[in-house]
This record gives sequence, C-alpha cells and structure tokens, in this order.
Amino acid sequence: MVSEERASATSAPVLLAYVDRLITDLLVKEVDAILPEQMKTLAEMAEEQQRSDVARMVLGIADRMAAGGGDADERQRWLCEGIADLREALSVSSEEGAPPPVIEEASPETASSARQLAFAQDRELIGDFLVEAREHLSLIESQMLELERDAGSLEVLHSVFRTFHTIKGLAGFLEFYRIQEVAHEVETLLDLARNEKMRISSSVVDIVLECADYLNEELNRIERELAGAAATGTIDNRSLVKRIKVLAMPAAAAEEMEVAEETRDAIAAPIVVAALISPVNSPQPVAPAPAPVAEKAQTKPAEAAKAADMSSVRVETAKLDHLLDMVGEMVIAQSLIRHNPVLAETEDARLLADIAQLTRNTAEVQRITMAMRMVPVSQLFQRTARLVRDLSRKVGKEIVLETSGEETELDKTIAEELTDPLLHMVRNSVDHGVENPEERIAAGKSREARIFLRAYHQAGQVVIEIADDGRGLNREKILAKAAQNGVIEAGAQLTDSEIHQLIFEPGFSTAEKITDVSGRGVGMDVVRRNVEKLRGRIDIQSEPGKGTTFHLRLPLTLAIIEGLVVMVGTSRYVVPIFSVREMFRPTPDLLSTVQGRHEMALVRGSLLPIVRLHRRFNIPSKAVDPSEGLLVVIESNDRQFCLLVDDLAGKQEVVIKSLGETFKDISGLAGCAILGDGRVGLILDMEGIYQEAAA
Repeated sequence: MVSEERASATSAPVLLAYVDRLITDLLVKEVDAILPEQMKTLAEMAEEQQRSDVARMVLGIADRMAAGGGDADERQRWLCEGIADLREALSVSSEEGAPPPVIEEASPETASSARQLAFAQDRELIGDFLVEAREHLSLIESQMLELERDAGSLEVLHSVFRTFHTIKGLAGFLEFYRIQEVAHEVETLLDLARNEKMRISSSVVDIVLECADYLNEELNRIERELAGAAATGTIDNRSLVKRIKVLAMPAAAAEEMEVAEETRDAIAAPIVVAALISPVNSPQPVAPAPAPVAEKAQTKPAEAAKAADMSSVRVETAKLDHLLDMVGEMVIAQSLIRHNPVLAETEDARLLADIAQLTRNTAEVQRITMAMRMVPVSQLFQRTARLVRDLSRKVGKEIVLETSGEETELDKTIAEELTDPLLHMVRNSVDHGVENPEERIAAGKSREARIFLRAYHQAGQVVIEIADDGRGLNREKILAKAAQNGVIEAGAQLTDSEIHQLIFEPGFSTAEKITDVSGRGVGMDVVRRNVEKLRGRIDIQSEPGKGTTFHLRLPLTLAIIEGLVVMVGTSRYVVPIFSVREMFRPTPDLLSTVQGRHEMALVRGSLLPIVRLHRRFNIPSKAVDPSEGLLVVIESNDRQFCLLVDDLAGKQEVVIKSLGETFKDISGLAGCAILGDGRVGLILDMEGIYQEAAA
C-alpha cells in the first residue's frame, strides 16, 4: 500500500525534497540505519511519477550498500556520490518527463583525429591558451592556502573565481570540454562562497587544489599532443566532478527548497540542510559581509590584473635563450676588440672613448638580457607551501611555514632545476626534522612546529635557507650509521661539519621507520649532486633539540661566471671565484710533506693538501717548487685545499660555453670560455679536481 506521503507527491521537486531529507538524516543517523525503508520509499515515489531511471538509480544504490564492504566512511561516500547522481537526474523538469540525455563520448580514434585537426588549424591559439591557463593556475595554491587561513578575504576569493571562470570560457571556445566542465563546477562552488551561502573550509580548499592539479595534468597532456605525441585521451573527471557537486549540495539544496516551499509540504517531516554529508568537513553558512567591502574587492583586483596584463609581453623561453646566446657572442666580440694589440698601441682619444662607450653599452645589454631570465623564488616557495600543508596533515603534525625574501630573483633554469631538491629537503624536515605534537610538548616546545624558507643575496650568490625548529641532527646516530655502512672507520674523529655532510652519502638514512614520505636513504645524495650541477653548494648548521638549517648557495645565473684566470705553463684556466677563499705565494717554512708523499701547506694554523694543476692535466709547469708558484685556497663541498698554479693573469667575467658531447664527461672541467685575447680557457670544476687528486 502506497502511503499518503507518497500518494501526494506529484512533481520532481517532491523527489528532490525527499532526497534532501535523506541528506538531513545522514547528519543525525548512522548510514546503515537510514537506507532500507527510505530508499524503498524513494524508489516507489519515482515509479509513480514515471521516473523509472531514478528508481533504478535508487535501487542500485541500495543494492550496493546492502552488499556491504568498506568501513562506515566509505559507505557514506558511496551514498553521497549516489545522491549527487540522483540530484543531477532530477534536475530535468517534470514537464519533460524524461531522464537527462546521455552524451556518448567519441571513440578514441575519432577523438584523436578531431584533436589533431584542431591542433593543425589552431596551434598558435591553443599554445596561447596553455600559456594563459598556466599563468592563471600558477597562483591558485597560494591563494587557496590564504583563503584557508582567512576565509573572509573576499578579494582573494574573487580572484580565484575569475581564474576558473576565464579558463572555463577559453576551454569551451577550444572545445576542451573536460577542462570546461571541471572549471565550471569549481566556479559554481566558489560562487556559493561569494554569495555567502557557504564558507571556505579545508574540504573546499582540498577539492579546489585537486581540481587545479587536474587542470594542470590536462594542460600537460594537450601540450604533449600539440608537440606530436600520440593521443592518449582526456583524463576521466567524473569522480572529481561528482565530489564537487556533493560538496556544493547543501547550499544548492537550500536554494531549491525555497523555490519548492509549497510542494515540500507533502513531506511530513521538516527538512533542514545545514552541513556537508561527505566524510570531510562541511562549508558552513557565514554572516553577510558589508556590501561596500565586497564592491571594492570586486573592482580593485580586476583593475590590477588589467594593468599587469597591459604592461607585460609573453616571450617564449627558447627566444630568450637564443637572445642570451647572441648577447654572449657580442660580449666576446667586444672583449676581443678591447684587447686587440693594434688597439692597445693607438693613441686616438676619440677611438678609445668610442670603445669605452661600446664596453658600457654591451655590459648594460648583457645585464638587461640576464634580468629577463630572472624569476622570483616566490614561485618555488608557493609549491612548498602546498607540500607542507598536505604532508603535515598526512603525518599528523602541526606545522606552520614561514617565508621571507620571496622577491629574491635567480635564473629561470636554476629555479626549475632547484624545484625537486628543495621539495625533497622540505619533505625531510616535515618527516624527520620536526617532532610530533606530543614530543614537542614533552620537550617544552609549542605544539606547532615551524619550517622557515628564506632567500637573500650574499657575496654575488643567491642563498636559500631551509630551517626547522625540530630535533636537530643526531651526531652519534649519524656516526654509528656511517661506520655501519663503511663510509668511515669506527671511532673516527670528525668535526660537526664533516659529520653533517655524511647525510649526503648515497643510501644514507638514520630513520628508524620507513614511511611513504621519506626514510629510505634515497634522495639527499641526489640533492647534493643536483645543487653541485648548478655550481652551488650546501652548508648545514644543526643543534640538538633546537633544529637544523640548510644553506643552499647558488650562482645568480648559469650563463656567466666570474673567475680568476690562472696560468700553468702556456695554458690558461678559469677558477670560479665563488670557490676561492684567498691566494698567496708560500714561503718554504709553510710547506711540508706527510709520509714523504702528500704535500701540505700551513694556512692560518691548518694544514691543507696541495693539488698541482699541471699534474692533473699532464702539462709542463714553470713552478716546480711550490714556493715559486702561487697557491689558491679553494673551498669545495665544505673541504679546503690549495691549488698550485704558476701565476695569476687577472679576474674576468666570462660567458660559459659547453665542451660538447665529446668532452662533457671529463672530470675536473665545467666548461670553457673565450678570453679577452681570443684564446680558449677551460673552466675548472673544483670538486672534480680534488677528487681526481685524492684518488
């Protein structure tokens, strides 16, 4: 017998209202308690209204839940997704009397042909779309994290909303429908927050960040296909879209129930929808903000974005690289002219003045060209903020990330190569360096740990600090592990700096427990290798119980190097100036040998090994006796040694040239440069020089 409640239901809004009643029941009852009778009732109501499609969906949900499996949260998620599908099906008006149309996807072959045809016709347009979409998405992480800290920041909320609105429009025009669909659903979700029907919570931030990741993956896929890769098809977004709809469901249901107020009387029990039904936290209604603030927030970012767009021009990185190469050639040509022997003998004041002017202009063009490739480290720091947020929640720690010096700039290539090492070091700080809240409280610290990222310029280099206020490096544990691995001899006496450098040995880890975050001893050796490849180095400071600080010292650019030009016989070499600590001509009393073999020099109270450069490259030298030559004190990889050369030819800023495929793997050489007199000088890799000499 059909109940009076079901008999009085005559329209689709009634079904929607009953679905919303299920949502309310989910808030106060166990998942399994509400299913059997209510789902059966809803299925019969749908059959009465000739909505067999809805009835089948309801019975399908009930059957899946009755089959069991999964925990309560998982069953609740299944039910949430099912209800989202129901609401979508019920969005078709009762007058149409038919289920929503099913849109069939094209076959992979047809889709691939269509995409390739579109790419052939609109390659430039699609390329512009990829650049613009990535520009919009690049700030999403930092903006959403800011909204998580301050949900009332309307200016940031409007900015994020406009980002997805713009991407939706562009994607729709180019027929990238999966991107358009996700952007549209996020736009709808954010619009509820803009209209004060929900608040930004951690669950909203999670889903928006996940959608941004999805869009980035789709953009990467399109870019690969645009470059000629085989078509792989769009990434399935159905689960993601469904979760967005579930998240927005309570607010949307509230609006629909206001419209269906009369028909809702057919349902006996009152319906109140006030929270999210999914396992994650719900967006909650918030008090309205003053209208003038909202109006100001809407206009100010738009004006700023317009001004920023008009004052910038997009240039392909390849074009910048070519420009940089040509400027380098121009610098070399100018240097050759300035050092030309004929010019050195001239006394023509006007010609000399013109050459001086050319030198100044060339230097300025070089400076501006280099500046065009510089990017702020804020882009690196933004990615790190997302990582800290996600990992801290995963490992159950309370961590605050503090940054400074985001405006510090470095070469784009260095920034790209530094991304993985930086993220790995921050991951280690989260997993190993920082204690859990209980340990911190027991140690007299606050529950919240802090990780610091700082960037600044120092002595012609960029320094990036990764610091934490955690447990610090354990000296005894590192020594014991190093001895166990055979890296050092048992009982070896090492300085703190030498002990800290042991963590960069391949396969080295003191972690007692392997996690999926870190702890397998894989990575820190790669971090050091990547940093050294960028002509940088890593210094470590650590204090037990206080924390650890890593200093990454990097050059401003990889295209130009400032170096000392040294002479050995008739050959000239360039020693990177960032490796040089001092130089001097030694007296015999400062020189000694160890076991009659290893030459040493006494430098400021410390004995440093001497490396003869002429022996390294098997060339004749004028300074057979070290006291007849020049010792250059080198610091590389936190160790010092003396490089013996014949003489110093001067200091020079040179453009780095590759040695080519044939000589790229020669140890001790980092590249070459054309010197002022037109001759080629080899640029030394100081770590390689030392390792070869010590072998």
